[in-house]
Amino acid sequence: MAPQSKKSSNKSSQNKKKSTVKKRTRKTSKKTSHFKKNIFVVLGVFLMISLVAFGYFLGQNDLSDNRSNLTQVDKSKELHTAKKLFNNLSKIKTEKPTDKETVTHSLVQERKKEQKRGKVPTKKKEISLAYRGKKPKLVIVIDDVSTQTQLKRIQALNMKITPSIFPPFERSKRSHRLAQSLEHYMIHLPMESGSLQFNKQYKTLKTTFSKEQIEARIKELRKLFPTAHYINNHTGSVFTDDYKAMRILYAILRKEGFVFVDSRTVGSTKVRKIAHEFGDAYVARDIFIDNKHNVPYIHSQLRHAVDIARKKGYAIAIGHPHKITMKALASAKDIFKEVELVYIDEIYRRK
Repeated sequence: MAPQSKKSSNKSSQNKKKSTVKKRTRKTSKKTSHFKKNIFVVLGVFLMISLVAFGYFLGQNDLSDNRSNLTQVDKSKELHTAKKLFNNLSKIKTEKPTDKETVTHSLVQERKKEQKRGKVPTKKKEISLAYRGKKPKLVIVIDDVSTQTQLKRIQALNMKITPSIFPPFERSKRSHRLAQSLEHYMIHLPMESGSLQFNKQYKTLKTTFSKEQIEARIKELRKLFPTAHYINNHTGSVFTDDYKAMRILYAILRKEGFVFVDSRTVGSTKVRKIAHEFGDAYVARDIFIDNKHNVPYIHSQLRHAVDIARKKGYAIAIGHPHKITMKALASAKDIFKEVELVYIDEIYRRK
């Protein structure tokens, strides 16, 4: 009987183990099913949130589209109103300009800019290059002329040379009378430089002068030289480099019928910029011929001037009434074979 009881006890223990395993399996399957259900719930909630967010995004896009459409409508209304206003203004009659001179496109554009800034050029005349001839043109200007002796030396060369005459000053109070018998000449106007010695010259124009002072000086020059058309600067490195002062002077010169020829005594001169702002050609020296007082050097500079004229059609050379300069010019006829010597007013003209 003992072996059978052992067997029965073993069977019961085995049955207990099997029931325990089954219970554990059931619990595990239940946990797994719960976990799966939770995952599906979470995914469902995430999908719902995504759909809601997407719907909100679409709604915002519709609103922005509507707003942009409204803005476009408002803009079109404003444009329509502006057009109506412009049409009404264009119907207002305005006086036509009295002078019938041709105005270049660049000058028209500049005038518009000037009008915006409240600075309108006083005249509509422009300075332009004259028609070029078959040969390149060379202008030779002799500065610092103040005596009859100097003028006679220039005239004795029997060449087309333009004298630039000093206004009256201490040493030559009647220099303006030299111009009375001349058709082609210039005024050589003292202007402020970096040299205190040069600035002491009689009635030198300075950057500190008021507009009224500058205007009074130019009107005085007009009375002294009633037939003059051209003015160039004597020294003037400081004045021509001062945009404000030079612009005031340039406008007054144009008003009085003068053309400013820049002697270019400083590389940073503002005359080019100002001339172009007024629609004018920039009139300026190309070369000085007698910085050294000997004939070979002056001839070399004259050849250089001829080369410049050949390249661009014209050139302006400036010298002084030294005896050596007159001698060099008298012996330079072979140098001038390739160019046409002309007066300054044969290069530039007013329209």
